[in-house]
Amino acid sequence: MTDRTPNWVHAVHQRARQEAPNTPQPTVTAVEYTINCLPDDDLDSHLFEVRVQYRGAGRYAVIRGGDMCLGADGTWDHGVKEYDRGDDWLNAHRFDLDTALSLAKEQAPLVTVNGHTVTDALRLRQKRAERDA
Repeated sequence: MTDRTPNWVHAVHQRARQEAPNTPQPTVTAVEYTINCLPDDDLDSHLFEVRVQYRGAGRYAVIRGGDMCLGADGTWDHGVKEYDRGDDWLNAHRFDLDTALSLAKEQAPLVTVNGHTVTDALRLRQKRAERDA
């Protein structure tokens, strides 16, 4: 902390240090998995990824492109936030981890970006490698 840090901030941090020995051990939860047919060091990898994100209560969402959420029927729907959805929508778009990972693996080879397939992206990667060799 800097010299301009308010005294109350120092006091709260000091109290947290004093209380720390009496707090429960922290828990660690894996909250996101990335599934992709492109290598993670590929320039375009992030564009082709499918993500599985933990949404609480043992349920996961399969996400693509920031706001597309996979449903149990295999279709993608806009919107990943739960606050504007009813239970029926949530139940159709939330899965246990094994199901979510399986669905994400099925979808990863099908990702297209601006009309380019995974195969197109891999071909472009190969051309870049040949050019840079």
